[in-house]
Amino acid sequence: MIDFSKKDWWKEAVIYQIYPKSFQDSNGDGIGDLPGILSRLDYLQKLGVNALWISPVFASPQVDNGYDVSDYRAIDPMFGTMEDMRTLIREAGARGIGILLDLVLNHTSDQHRWFLEACKGRDNPCHDYYIWRDGQPGVLPNEMRAAFGGPAWTYVPQLGQYYFHQFAPQQPDLNWENPAVRQELYAMIRAWMAEGVKGFRLDVIDQIAKDPDRQITANGPRLMEFLHELNRETWGGANLVTVGEAWGADIPRARQYSAPDGSVFSMVFQFEQMCLDHEADKWVPKAMALPELKASIARWQQGLHGCGWNSLFWDNHDLPRIVSRWGDDGQARVDSAKALAVALHGLQGTPYIYQGEELGMTNAPYPVEDLRDVESINAYHELVDGGKSPEEALALIHRMMRDNARTPMQWTAGENAGFTTGTPWMRVNPNHTVINAEAALADPDSVFHTYRKLIALRKAYPVFVEGDFTLLCPEDPQVFAYLRRGAGQELLATVNLSGKPAAFALPEAFRGCQPLLATQGTPDSGVLRPWEALLYLRDAI
Repeated sequence: MIDFSKKDWWKEAVIYQIYPKSFQDSNGDGIGDLPGILSRLDYLQKLGVNALWISPVFASPQVDNGYDVSDYRAIDPMFGTMEDMRTLIREAGARGIGILLDLVLNHTSDQHRWFLEACKGRDNPCHDYYIWRDGQPGVLPNEMRAAFGGPAWTYVPQLGQYYFHQFAPQQPDLNWENPAVRQELYAMIRAWMAEGVKGFRLDVIDQIAKDPDRQITANGPRLMEFLHELNRETWGGANLVTVGEAWGADIPRARQYSAPDGSVFSMVFQFEQMCLDHEADKWVPKAMALPELKASIARWQQGLHGCGWNSLFWDNHDLPRIVSRWGDDGQARVDSAKALAVALHGLQGTPYIYQGEELGMTNAPYPVEDLRDVESINAYHELVDGGKSPEEALALIHRMMRDNARTPMQWTAGENAGFTTGTPWMRVNPNHTVINAEAALADPDSVFHTYRKLIALRKAYPVFVEGDFTLLCPEDPQVFAYLRRGAGQELLATVNLSGKPAAFALPEAFRGCQPLLATQGTPDSGVLRPWEALLYLRDAI
């Protein structure tokens, strides 16, 4: 059990992300909720995770599935009540599991009280909480595009002004240049700290400092000033875990964000590896060779060692399922899911597991009428309007759409996968009859039990937390192998990330060692089976 009073406890932790709408419904309305999460705490304790990052459960019109917040201090009724949240914090804590909240500080909902007040007049105290430009109908302040499609500006006739939004029109960006805005947000964070949460994930936090007139939407000149102030005014010195989502982070910035002095965040979510298989437009695929992925991982492992901290993840609520993306979600689904897990969990950093990843859940190539994500739906229509056939557009969307991650959690082979007794808000993947938690728990060779072993190994052997990183055979197109040294131990990971046998000779120092973990039984000498993964441990000399 993690000691949450220990400095930097999160370096030894494994964090599990819950997308509450799709995790477990408790009342039959088809939508996952806080009591549903509470009912699955024993499952999460069995898995061995130390903290739960819960995607937004604040009051919201749900235009962007909760990332459009209308009240930061209220739980949305679809998820439960404030008392449900307090019960979850208490009961999870009793099992040695902390709760992390997902904070959206870049923008609010257009139904937030601040924005409703802001639209009443230019002299309203809340008007300057947002970013406005004078203008005429149809004459945009500039040509900036929103991330979800369409212009980044929306006109408010009664004000004769446009407001700026990097995402949907219903998600107006907050004006962080206004000290009053910042103080409102800091007070809200302190209130949640008082409720006993163990940390926060900060959504698109590198976008809070911006200059739309110069088309600067991330990493603006005042970003570090704002982040240091945020830290000082809230969690600084509180020994909480904080992770900033920063799509544009490079290694120098990540060192600033996750510096050992704790002056900003504990760690950062960066996406360099997760952007290697598509162009800047994520709907345009690009070939990715394994040496490119390995080189990127090595840069980050070595670049932050001793001067920052990595977050380790393959999946989250914004990404397609990793076993479908870089594994084999057909006959080799189990083996490839295990291989990808071992490859990631042997690295230095804090691992994140997204709900269902531990089961090897797959993408869901649904027809457009079954999609629920505003980004996917808008992109589909833009592709069709741009000349793609409906079939071509859907094929491009399927590969990277966020809906893949948001299908209901697959608990059983029964109706609606055990997620709800009602009609699920989003269609359940039909393969739940094979891929589900009940079956995984009963099978000692399942993906679930591989994740359990990896979590237990991280707790048992300090080299997982402290060791450095050396990439082996960097140009090998099939094998991801690396060596980690630290705490008087040496850890060797050898993973075949392909569907064909791969030649690999163990380094001499490890010959004769029995594997610490083997995903396909006793290994063959000199060759890795398709999707085979092995971990070896020895005392350092």
